[in-house]
Amino acid sequence: MEPLASQPALIDQVHERLVAAIADGTLRPGEKLTQEDIAERLGVSRQPVSHALQLLRRRGLAVEQGRRGLVVAPLDPERLRGLYQVRAALDGLAAALAARRAGAGTLPQSRVAEIVRETQAGVRLAGEAARTDRLVQADLAFHAAVYELSGNQAIGDTAREQWPHFARSMNAVLNETADIGRIWREHHEILERILAGDEAGAEQAARDHAERAGEVTAQRLE
Repeated sequence: MEPLASQPALIDQVHERLVAAIADGTLRPGEKLTQEDIAERLGVSRQPVSHALQLLRRRGLAVEQGRRGLVVAPLDPERLRGLYQVRAALDGLAAALAARRAGAGTLPQSRVAEIVRETQAGVRLAGEAARTDRLVQADLAFHAAVYELSGNQAIGDTAREQWPHFARSMNAVLNETADIGRIWREHHEILERILAGDEAGAEQAARDHAERAGEVTAQRLE
């Protein structure tokens, strides 16, 4: 983690940097989080770090562990199953709403064209044995695009709060080519059903995708 410049929203900056480090595995599950160390690494005082650590606790990304103090939260398979169940419902709703808009001809075509290109790029990326962090970012970008196409901002706002949990679990287990290829084939199917205006099919494909991802991830963490 690189030092931060001094700016008014320093607490938010520290928090965002810590969340990113936890999500990409730079800060690993069980790693001790001390104000002094983090403040030194980021080049800030202890006060914004203290506030940022409290925010991490509220989001379930950090926990107290006896005498060790605050540590990065472990990857809990059961918690992830629960989060993916919620995400499956949100993703299904987003896909159905996006398909409804496609059927009504109200999707912004320039944005649709961008998302199609990005999805095709993701498929190619999956076939190139790309770095896991790039694949995770591409995966999250695809789902963010579906939320955007739904036209319901609340879906994206709700899902994004939990994205660090999904990102760090994916970074931990996403290492098999077969899984990567399947994920992007499923993305392609979801998008095809959306663009065809198939509400029920898009919803089911999105729900199945999230539920399968949750179960595979949880099993590998057990």
